[in-house]
Amino acid sequence: MKHRLLALVSGGMMFMHLDRQASAVEYTNVLFAGKRATVCRVQLPQDSLQLFLRDDAGRPLRSFAGVERWLQPRSRRLVFAMNAGMYHENGSPVGLCVIGGREITPLNTGKGDGNFFLQPNGVFLISTNEVRVITTTEYAALREKVLLATQSGPLLVHRGRIHPAFRRESTSRYIRNAVGVPSPQVALCVITEDPVSFHELAVLLRDELHCPDALFLDGAISSLHAPALHRSDRRADLGPIIGVVTP
Repeated sequence: MKHRLLALVSGGMMFMHLDRQASAVEYTNVLFAGKRATVCRVQLPQDSLQLFLRDDAGRPLRSFAGVERWLQPRSRRLVFAMNAGMYHENGSPVGLCVIGGREITPLNTGKGDGNFFLQPNGVFLISTNEVRVITTTEYAALREKVLLATQSGPLLVHRGRIHPAFRRESTSRYIRNAVGVPSPQVALCVITEDPVSFHELAVLLRDELHCPDALFLDGAISSLHAPALHRSDRRADLGPIIGVVTP
């Protein structure tokens, strides 16, 4: 099946829309401020969004191919995936990881150097009611049942405000990926195709994609698996991986 490509221009940003496939994950190629990005729209609960980390023997999956091998005997297929949070050299998450309602690694409220600890950091989660991006502090006080969660940092946007540490004039640019929540049933997973600053990525998510809350996932190793786009990146061994599966 060929993809039908539509070009739309809005507020100086160009959207190249690819038709939905059976998975219902919708891909949009975006051009903003001269930079390119791919936006993957996941609609819950229609799309089965899951978090992957280890196989049944406890071995880290580390790649999209590893997830596919794990799914194959379960008669499931990976139709979308993206790296989903920072991790140690052995693939274990730096912060919180909840899979299938079970906490794999605890919430990290410590202090340290690097992007993960640039406060406020936060958590992307799916509860029994909705999909959300909240601060680490807010998660610690949460009392509802959480089905999926991954912790990362920094928060790009929180309640409509861009992270106070970001600067328009920053020259630190990398390929980066993030997740934003424009509504309680929609997650936008974004990966840039060109190096961008934190501020540029935050502006894209808040002003162009209308996400009042968005979380940075990682940079440099950022990877996308999208068979509908004939794409499966392998830039590095990964830690947590978020993805959509179908029979």
